Amino acid sequence: MSILNEHHLFVFLIQVFLLLVLSKGVADLFTRWKQPAFTAEMLVGLLLGPTVLGRFLPGAHGFIFPDDVIQRSMLETMAWVGLFFFLLNTGLEVDFSSAWRQRGEALMIALTDIVVPMTISFAACLFLPDHYLIDPSRRWIFALFMATAMTISAMPITARALHDLRIAKTDLGFLIVSALSVNDIIGWLVFSVTLGLFAQTGVDGLKLAGLLGLTLGFTFFCLTFGRHLVDFVFSKIKARQTSLTAAPLTMLWLLGLACGAVTQKLGIHALFGFFLAGIMAGEVKAIPERTRQVISHMVYAIFVPLFFVSIGLKVDFLSNFDPFIVAFVSLISVAGKFGGAWLGVGLAKLPKSNRLPVAIAHIPGGSMEIVIGLIAYQYRLISEPVFVAVVFSAVISSIIVGPWLSHALEKRRAISILEYFTRRGVSADLKVFQKDEAIVKLCDLAAEQEDAVDPESFYKPVLEREHLMGTAMEEGTAVPHARLAALRRPLIVFGRSPAGIEWNSPDGKPAQFIFLILTPEHQDEVQVQILSSIARTMTSEQTRKDILDAQDADQIWNVLHEAFLLSQIVRK
Repeated sequence: MSILNEHHLFVFLIQVFLLLVLSKGVADLFTRWKQPAFTAEMLVGLLLGPTVLGRFLPGAHGFIFPDDVIQRSMLETMAWVGLFFFLLNTGLEVDFSSAWRQRGEALMIALTDIVVPMTISFAACLFLPDHYLIDPSRRWIFALFMATAMTISAMPITARALHDLRIAKTDLGFLIVSALSVNDIIGWLVFSVTLGLFAQTGVDGLKLAGLLGLTLGFTFFCLTFGRHLVDFVFSKIKARQTSLTAAPLTMLWLLGLACGAVTQKLGIHALFGFFLAGIMAGEVKAIPERTRQVISHMVYAIFVPLFFVSIGLKVDFLSNFDPFIVAFVSLISVAGKFGGAWLGVGLAKLPKSNRLPVAIAHIPGGSMEIVIGLIAYQYRLISEPVFVAVVFSAVISSIIVGPWLSHALEKRRAISILEYFTRRGVSADLKVFQKDEAIVKLCDLAAEQEDAVDPESFYKPVLEREHLMGTAMEEGTAVPHARLAALRRPLIVFGRSPAGIEWNSPDGKPAQFIFLILTPEHQDEVQVQILSSIARTMTSEQTRKDILDAQDADQIWNVLHEAFLLSQIVRK
């Protein structure tokens, strides 16, 4: 009988120390190169695993990662905890309510981006040679698993690219994130049902209907009644004035454990329960944006790196690298998702200028594709060469999305923000204390720039857009905006609030620099460039200081005018 001893604990601590130090160091380097951190974490796993260290220094590899059941189980358990936290945090980032309000356009894009790549991938995988399958008799389940892995998109990867390109707060960014939210939910539904089918033997039509009904029923409960129940509980916790981070984090973890246990008992994987728990908690207004950032940082600082590093420790990627299957999975995955999203933009009758950015934003498989591939591999549904191909496909698609999306946006006609912003559109002191009041004041100022315009025609669409998805950025900047059918040209006004206004910003800072951006209904291109220009300009600490030090509206205008001119020169 094997018993946990002090040596096991010593080796475990050495393992975790090495994995965290190396993964965070390499990840910081990759982040500077605008590449996803999980790629760096997996690279560390490859270096320390059988691919490199085990091949060239087997003695050192055997000391750090001994072939011992208890030792492997300890690290494996830590990796699973990381995976649970990762799915919980992924669900937390899904804004289901906003996605549902956008269901016309976002749902159309999400559905085509599920149906098209799944159909193509499923059909292609049915014709793969038998030696790529562990059990050729279950080819259709293998094809369904692979189709799911090759279809699901990694919203965190795209969200990071949108943030880096400074378009996350635009309507285009909102549409992309909404569509990806629906994509995630549908993709995990399909995956969970497929995994439940595979885990059972002799599945017939009745069992299939029962499993599907349980999955859909629990999902419906979580996305309807469950959301309101969770919101009620978290609101009570906030009312007791307990810790802004510790109490919500504990409740979030308990919610994940409960939902994970339920889905596991129903015959669905526990990961889907954690994902649903995150979605429910993501709807809670009592959890401020700053607290969500703290939770996310904790998850990505400790648990997620250990999970992705552990992947490289499982397989010898050199021995199992098959060029054909790597190219097969990568090309079909990228082409299918790109084509599906492209078709969805057309069917939703959105501006043609949005087709390329939206299609590119859907291609990264990233961490989500790897998670599905890993579970399929652990269930012995896919072979090691196929798992390696899934990992390479996820990495390749995640690496190319940032540069490709940046190139697509740069091809748009360049505009100058100063074409739509004048001295008359500056307020030196917003004497209000609520963000809705600030928006009303700025709408009044905007109406003064246009002849015969009722300011009330601005209030409602701007407030509705703000309530759909907050527009606060970091460092005290907020960019409320809306598209208006009656507007003839873009219009920008600015208000300064020396005291600051609570805007639920990611860094917890109050908004002191507020830009109201109004654009004609079908000018997404202009809105994206205006918001990007403002975000780029307001990252300057000196610009923010000069605005706060300005004595009046004239001085504020001079600071902004010079800053926007400099930003245009630097960009060129």
